[in-house]
Amino acid sequence: MKKFIPFIFILLLPLAGTAHVNSPDVYFDGYAGPYHLLVTIRPPAVVPGVAQVQIRTVSSDVSEIKILPLRMIGVGAKMAPLPDPAKRSKDDPQLFTGSLWIMVRGSWKVQIEVTGQKGVAQLDVPLPAVSTSSQGMQTGLGILLAFLGLALAAGFIGIIFAATRDAALKGGETPAPAQTRRGRIGLAVATAIVLAAFILGNLWWGSEASANNRLNYRLPNMTTSLTAGSLLRLHLDNPNEAEPTRFRTEQPDRILLDDLIPDHGHLMHLFIVRMPDMKTFWHLHPDQTQPGDFAVKLPIMPEGQYKLYADIVHHTGFPETQVATVNLPAITGEALTGDNAGELDLAPADKVAQLSGGYRMVWERDDLSSKDISFKDRPFKANQPYWFRFRVEDKDGKPATDLEPYMGMAAHAVFLSTDGNVFAHVHPAGSVSMAAVNLAEGGSAKEDMTNMEHAEPSAEVSFPYGFPKPGDYRIFVQVKCAGKVETAEFVAKAE
Repeated sequence: MKKFIPFIFILLLPLAGTAHVNSPDVYFDGYAGPYHLLVTIRPPAVVPGVAQVQIRTVSSDVSEIKILPLRMIGVGAKMAPLPDPAKRSKDDPQLFTGSLWIMVRGSWKVQIEVTGQKGVAQLDVPLPAVSTSSQGMQTGLGILLAFLGLALAAGFIGIIFAATRDAALKGGETPAPAQTRRGRIGLAVATAIVLAAFILGNLWWGSEASANNRLNYRLPNMTTSLTAGSLLRLHLDNPNEAEPTRFRTEQPDRILLDDLIPDHGHLMHLFIVRMPDMKTFWHLHPDQTQPGDFAVKLPIMPEGQYKLYADIVHHTGFPETQVATVNLPAITGEALTGDNAGELDLAPADKVAQLSGGYRMVWERDDLSSKDISFKDRPFKANQPYWFRFRVEDKDGKPATDLEPYMGMAAHAVFLSTDGNVFAHVHPAGSVSMAAVNLAEGGSAKEDMTNMEHAEPSAEVSFPYGFPKPGDYRIFVQVKCAGKVETAEFVAKAE
């Protein structure tokens, strides 16, 4: 049995994933009216549970911040409790922290109300919340509750015994044989009642625990097949049950496969990375053939093992990443069309990555500014928020002036651990999907995001993100220069 334990452990590792893969924290760079904020939200590992919220203001003109959890859709979206004030740090007046109870699994948003010299403004940040494990009872608490339970049972039995034997006795009177016999019967009945209560209670507790375990979020593993030489078919997985309401009805944000909404104009963003060298990277957009099934023609790809990460967004704004590992033969491939992009043979860089057409991308690791929150904290620390900043230069070494939006954003980035167990698709606005941001701000699930406010493309792009655990990572950054999508790869390490 022992030799199977490591294998079982490996199988369980993906169960710790959420919307991204093993990267559940939310990092968001946005504006509440005139106030520029960087928001970090750490959702609870178990729901109901407490989410930790950290808000950094870029300017010093903020006097108060309040935070409020709201369901993304349904009745809970309209019946809000009173907001809680976030606590300002004594050592860092531009840092506010707070905690919020998340009572139900599903799609949430955190509403942030900012008061400052420029008035009152609001920002809504999406928050997917799921349980990834069941939390066991602490040993000390278990011993205390067991002791109290036994004391309660002993008291109950003692009261029944005394009531049936001694209730009619006068002070100092000895029980008659009939009263003693009645007391023994009472003792037996009370003991039987207590034992039955223990047995039935244990069965109820086990049933509830089993039901709770079934509701723990499981990472969806899609299945793949390759046909016609280069046509990759994807069949999505939906292993997660819906949490019932208190009235045993179905939650409105149950995960379905026929409720997907477009994010950046596509129902799916598929990232393909060859392992373990990670030199081949493709960002493709398969077409939906029917609910739950997608297909895409692959570009030129060398033979090897590939990790697949497929980002989708449900109508509630709840994002998921479906994963798969496939071994592919050499593929002659199809020419890239539309928004599909990537590179066949990337060269990972520490600081400067060469692009086509004489362009290059510089990771501004040493250029710390007031916007940077790392405080020269090198090397990177796990679970700390950073602004990852990159600059695109032309062939003359000057800031590039011909950058264009790529699917409505200044840039796209993927943070991927070298073992493939951590994956996050991040935009300059943060680690949440822009479709969810649109919903959080009151937009329609079917609404095109072209009307959302995006920063004008510039030679510099930045991404708010924090590595979820120590290890070696690769950062893939995509920008669009002079009509062509360029991909750069960088090496990073977190401690």
